[in-house]
Amino acid sequence: MLATITSKGQLTLPKEIRDQLGLVAGSKLDFSIEADGSLRVRPLRRGAADLFGLLHDPDRAASTVEQMNEAVGQYLAEDDERIRGSSNTSATKRKVRR
Repeated sequence: MLATITSKGQLTLPKEIRDQLGLVAGSKLDFSIEADGSLRVRPLRRGAADLFGLLHDPDRAASTVEQMNEAVGQYLAEDDERIRGSSNTSATKRKVRR
């Protein structure tokens, strides 16, 4: 199978390989160069320590849908402000240069 490296240095693994290895977006891969010059790529599997905190803490009240929606809304508003703020700064810089 062939894959091409983009101008940004990115590589898309063929779907057949991703499926066979159970790789999804965010999966980590370990690259190493062998003594014979060949490239070895291994998927990194999550250990138990990586999963700590993933499950619900029974001593803590669960969040309501409303609380989750509020948190997501707040995050999106802050992200929007950050993006708009940086684009306004860029626009100001462009005007100054002219």
